[in-house]
Amino acid sequence: MAKLLTCDVVVVGAGMAGAACALYAARAGLDVRVVDRGPVAGGTTGAGEGNLLVSDKEPGPELELALLSARLWAELAEDLGPSVEYESKGGVVVASTSRALDALTEFVAGQRTAGVTAEPVGPDELGELEPHLAPGMAGGVRYPQDAQVMPALAAAHLVRVSGARLHTGRAVTGVLRTPHGAVLGVRTGQGDIHAPAVVNAAGTWGGDLAALAGVRLPVLPRRGFVLVTEPLPCMVRHKVYAADYVADVASDSAALRTSPVVEGTAAGPVLIGATRERVGFDRSLSLPAVRALAAGAIGLFPFLERVRALRTYAGFRPYLPDHLPAIGPDPRVPGLYHACGHEGAGIGLATGTGQLIAQALTGRAADLDLAPFRPERFETPAGPEAIGGNTP
Repeated sequence: MAKLLTCDVVVVGAGMAGAACALYAARAGLDVRVVDRGPVAGGTTGAGEGNLLVSDKEPGPELELALLSARLWAELAEDLGPSVEYESKGGVVVASTSRALDALTEFVAGQRTAGVTAEPVGPDELGELEPHLAPGMAGGVRYPQDAQVMPALAAAHLVRVSGARLHTGRAVTGVLRTPHGAVLGVRTGQGDIHAPAVVNAAGTWGGDLAALAGVRLPVLPRRGFVLVTEPLPCMVRHKVYAADYVADVASDSAALRTSPVVEGTAAGPVLIGATRERVGFDRSLSLPAVRALAAGAIGLFPFLERVRALRTYAGFRPYLPDHLPAIGPDPRVPGLYHACGHEGAGIGLATGTGQLIAQALTGRAADLDLAPFRPERFETPAGPEAIGGNTP
């Protein structure tokens, strides 16, 4: 018989959100175990670009979470040093036409009222910030608060410094419940782990884990491709993207949408995104998507036409219908907490999410209002689904 393991909280998911939840819960004095059916950063985190962005978010709860997370990321970068490849290089959003620039200027005005630092950049100044940018742009905006990390490294180091016990290659097959319906722990193929709290940080599979606990959380996968070039000297100094990227992020369309996002990395390769489409968990290479990425990137940086793309990879953003993550306790199942559904912003929003989860676990006042992120918000007016009293 497998030895029964016990702790204060089980975090399901060893991606960036789970790693941050483990870190801040452990710092709050809790005994934490992290469980994942694969390796650390084996899902969406490992397929991400490492963006820590405030620039693409309009005023509201997500932007508040992004600003909180940006401050926490900067603190972690000081603690962890160069190990996570944190770069506070800032972002530059460019508008190719005067009409696009007018729309961007209006968008920025709202962001400033929410605490975002946004600096207008004229056509001539764009060339100074990014010497290899295509000429003829109408203008842009520089966002000094945007940053970047190497996501797989960052997740691994957050788990390491948390001191949480890590169980990889261990699929969760059930959420254990008491006769009164409260969380008792999780069941895995290698034995049960008992804990009075379970954190759902399962990313794209967050809906599946919620279902194991008997509740509905409508997380869907939204596929995206990234192109990776050969290593280069520093040709792209900031994260640079076209102004229409923000509209693509907010779109509800299931069809393919692409907008150029180009950024250098500390290791040399240039990363090129971003596509969005809802095709389930289909990882098949999409030539139309990859060609659109390449064309958009060349439109921003013409020198890329002469650069080799070494590989492309796909990832699945955990998408919720209102584009906000589910964060906090689930009133339908006492002891169940959610930290998933961040779509393409999970790397950047992970630190704030982790801190909010730790505060909820320990009964401390939250840094932000959790109401917009409440996991039960997708219930129908008829009320919560019957969840039964059985233990999976």
